[in-house]
Amino acid sequence: MHIQIDVLNLIRATEPVLKDILGAKQALQFDSVGGGSINHAYRVKAGGKSVFVKLNQPKAYPGMFAAEERGLNLLRARSRFHIPEVLKTAETPDAAFIIMELIETGIPKEDFWEGFACNLAHMHQQGNSVFGLDHENYIGSLPQANHTRAGWADFYVEMRLEPQLKQARNMGLADVALCKSFDRLFAQMDNHFPEEAPALLHGDLWSGNFMCTSAGTATIFDPAVYYGHREMDLAMSKLFGGFDRRFYEFYHESYPLENGWQERIPLGQLYPLLVHVNLFGGGYVQQLKSCLHRFV
Repeated sequence: MHIQIDVLNLIRATEPVLKDILGAKQALQFDSVGGGSINHAYRVKAGGKSVFVKLNQPKAYPGMFAAEERGLNLLRARSRFHIPEVLKTAETPDAAFIIMELIETGIPKEDFWEGFACNLAHMHQQGNSVFGLDHENYIGSLPQANHTRAGWADFYVEMRLEPQLKQARNMGLADVALCKSFDRLFAQMDNHFPEEAPALLHGDLWSGNFMCTSAGTATIFDPAVYYGHREMDLAMSKLFGGFDRRFYEFYHESYPLENGWQERIPLGQLYPLLVHVNLFGGGYVQQLKSCLHRFV
C-alpha cells in the first residue's frame, strides 16, 4: 500500500533533534540522497558538521528504524567493518527517523576487494548457537521473521521461503505448479546445504548496500541481519551482476567454502527473488523459476 507523505512536515518534525545533535542554532541544510525507494534520505549540514538521516511517516513501517539500529549495532560490535554509528532513532506522532554518522565516499584502495572479502569472512565467523535472531526486522519494506531454529534447513524453509511464498500465492503471483515445486524442494532441503555453524549475516548484501569510504575501504549498511548460512550473503551478492571476481577469490582464501558452493548460489537466491516478486511484481517470477528448477 502506497502512503502519501508530506515530506516537508517530516523534515520539520526532525529539525529540533537534528539541531541538538549538530549543536546548530542556524537553519539546517538538507541535501537529498538518492538510492533508496523506501524512505526519504538526506545529508543534513550545519556549520562544519554533517549527519545522515532517513525519514518516513510513523505508521508506514512500524519498528523499521529501531530494527535497523539494532542491526547496525550488532555489526559494529561483531565485525571489523566501519559501520555507521546511530545517533538517534525515534517514532513520534509526526515522523519516524534514524539519524546516523555520515560516512563520506572515497576512492578504493588497491586492496579494496581483499579487505572487503576478509572482513566479511571474519564477520561470518562470528557465530551463534542457533539460526535466527532475538528480534524481528525487515528485508526491504517487508517484515522478516527470525524465530530461531536449531537447523539451517528448517530455518530457511520456515522463516524465509514459506512466508514469502505464501504472500506471493495470496497476491496471485505464485501459481499451483510453482507452489508444488517449492514443496518438493522443502522435502529435500536437508540434502542441499553443507552443515555449518550459524554465521552473522548482513542479510541483504547487494551492490547497493556497500560503498567505498573516504579511507578507501568497504562499509556495509541497510542490513537485514540474522544468524544464518554464510552462503546466503554470497548468493545475494551475485544476484544482480555480482561483485568483482577478486572478492570471491579472497573470501575463499580467507575462509574456504565447501565444495559445490557455486552450484548452490541459485538456492540461496530463492529468498531474495521471492522478496522481489512480492515487492515489484511478476517480472521476477521467471528468474525465480529458473533458480528453483535447478534443484527440483
